Amino acid sequence: MANLYTHKDSNIRKTWLLLAVFFVFIIAIGWIFAQAYGSPEILYIAVGISLVMNILSYWYSDKVAIAMSGAKPVSREENQYLYRIVENLCITAGLPVPKLYIIQSPQINAFATGRNPQNAAIAVTTGSLEKLANEELEGVLAHELSHIGNRDILVSTVVVILAGVISILADMFLRMSMFGGSDRESRGGAIALIIGLVAAILAPIAAMLIQLAVSRKREYLADASGALLTRYPEGLANALEKISQDGTRLKHAHNATAHMYISNPFKGKEGYSWFARLFMTHPPLSDRIRVLRQMESSGALPE
Repeated sequence: MANLYTHKDSNIRKTWLLLAVFFVFIIAIGWIFAQAYGSPEILYIAVGISLVMNILSYWYSDKVAIAMSGAKPVSREENQYLYRIVENLCITAGLPVPKLYIIQSPQINAFATGRNPQNAAIAVTTGSLEKLANEELEGVLAHELSHIGNRDILVSTVVVILAGVISILADMFLRMSMFGGSDRESRGGAIALIIGLVAAILAPIAAMLIQLAVSRKREYLADASGALLTRYPEGLANALEKISQDGTRLKHAHNATAHMYISNPFKGKEGYSWFARLFMTHPPLSDRIRVLRQMESSGALPE
């Protein structure tokens, strides 16, 4: 029978499987481009550029995310209620207390950021503080602390690096094919060149789909970890239910940071067809609520 532990373990395995597929995909794309254009240096250059760009973004991702969200720091004196909940959860989770921020927005939402637990931050909207009951807010904050404890920022950065490598490879190949010519055509390499062009067009799309799939799996993982932390899955389930019924908009929502929030900040843009799900940054809220309530009914929580 599925329980909190099996869901958590399952999503960890699926995440690493997707990362492994990503690595194999990069090697395959690099090999196709090398065969089509006779230039293996493309792969080495692309990897170097992408690594430098993404490592720099990793170190400053928390500051960028906070700035883009319009969040403001909050002190213990300004909001003892929020600090008390976070501190209690951190003691249970064995995590240092992150920096706390408030986003002035009526929408119920929150996100965590930071390269490691020692340099982490959590931002919550005023709507979350005003509209959620104590156990619901606790469930949301436990979900965000789980992102920190599960090193999701690190996983996301690795995925961004891999997606960046593929995108740069594809762009370099297309530019060289259009402007550089290819001496492989004279050696019967036209078919390989065509395959390379098709791969260059489709590879970034495939990379984005894998990136989104990893993001969705980490949301399920944070739900399960957060439920284990509070020992009350219904709290987070109820919070997600309120989020699904919340029709307000988040003023400072950006596509670049949408995947970081506990739910999609762009209300009304979620679709539920199989095709729409491929391009979603989050699993459908109805699916997450159903899974959490299945965990609750299974009676898997430790006494």
